[in-house]
Amino acid sequence: MSVIITFKPRQVTKQLLFTLSPRAKEVITNRYGLGRDTQKMTLEAIGNQYGITRERVRQIENAALGSIKKSDIFLKEAPIFDELVFAIDSLGGIISENELLELIAKDKNTQNHILLLLTLGDAFNKKKEDNEFKHHWYTDENLRNTIDTALKNIYKNLSKDDLVSESELINAFLDEVKDLNIKYRNEEIVKRWLSISKILDKNPLGEWGIANSPNVKVKGMRDYAYLAIKKNGSPMHFTEVSKAILDYFGKSAHTATCHNELIKDKRFVLVGRGLYALLEWGYTSGVVKDVIIKILEKEGHLTRESIIDRVRKERYIKDNTIMVNLQNRDYFNIDKDGKYSINKY
Repeated sequence: MSVIITFKPRQVTKQLLFTLSPRAKEVITNRYGLGRDTQKMTLEAIGNQYGITRERVRQIENAALGSIKKSDIFLKEAPIFDELVFAIDSLGGIISENELLELIAKDKNTQNHILLLLTLGDAFNKKKEDNEFKHHWYTDENLRNTIDTALKNIYKNLSKDDLVSESELINAFLDEVKDLNIKYRNEEIVKRWLSISKILDKNPLGEWGIANSPNVKVKGMRDYAYLAIKKNGSPMHFTEVSKAILDYFGKSAHTATCHNELIKDKRFVLVGRGLYALLEWGYTSGVVKDVIIKILEKEGHLTRESIIDRVRKERYIKDNTIMVNLQNRDYFNIDKDGKYSINKY
């Protein structure tokens, strides 16, 4: 999707800058990257160029913007600001700065000219980046407060390990903003609102969660392995995990390295020969002996058949392996009724 505007931003700003003194014009040009060099200069860099303080540069910039807004040319160009208001409203009323500029223009120079126009327009408000949000623009304070609250309500109910599908998250968000004008309540707009958050993000599989979670901010082999097994939905052999990492994420995963990472990470449980499941699925960590102990701690005395049945739900192993572990009298007793219990002595 792109936003179609009927005016040429560079021509508009050229007319607006015509009202300024040469130095004021140069300060605005450098601050917003309006010349051949699209890199925006800092107050300090411009101050060094002129031999003045950064505070003095700030004063010149603010005075220049104020002078433009008082000019007849600014008043004459009012329709272009109405057009930008309509554009932002059609995109959901609130949108991240980067996305807004990308939708209006692809080249950096034109984007910088648009940014100056947004700064000049009285209808536009910018929320600067902080710990929770990216830079974003809006035209309605009440709408911004509603979206701010909805985003906070969404992520306060998520733990660091939670992952939810995009459709689930969108539906949850729509429930939060059900009283908003219906024109805003659609999936594309909700995605834009979600994208302004720095707390929420999605992983390479398109699942959403807390942005700094290893399930979302994937850093290495272990995280890719976790996502691969989670996507599969059932235990996988480490060779299958290695292949899945390449298939899903395009990341080369050496089989032996992958296996080592699975062994080291507590999120994974070895449930068979080279076969790994996720601990969050309810599998008991440890060797077969540990699984039997956990079962007996929970359910009390059990027959051999009952123990085998329950262990087989946790481990992909032969019955004989379970029986051999049960014969270890350092850990298990058997009573006259043929039921096993934990040896507590």
